Amino acid sequence: MSTLLDAPAPHRAPVQSSYWQETLHEHCKAAQLHPPVWNLLSDKRGGRTAWSSTVRIQGQEVSARYWYDGGYINNAKEDAAEVALQQLRSSWSASG
Repeated sequence: MSTLLDAPAPHRAPVQSSYWQETLHEHCKAAQLHPPVWNLLSDKRGGRTAWSSTVRIQGQEVSARYWYDGGYINNAKEDAAEVALQQLRSSWSASG
């Protein structure tokens, strides 16, 4: 007899955070900048493909720091957004 404890766990997609992407978008909106434009990059590495991302803001392209496995492409976008936000905040504090 099978119980709920014995039943296989349902397949769940990993929860994908978009905190940095949303924060960057809100920052651009508040600063009256054009919305960020994302670009995904891939690199064949043996039998696997690594993924990274760039984000373009006001003509400046900012790259993610790392490359990610295909199941974690959103992390590449989050990484690029975090880097871009740090650069924007740094330029704001330097100019203000």
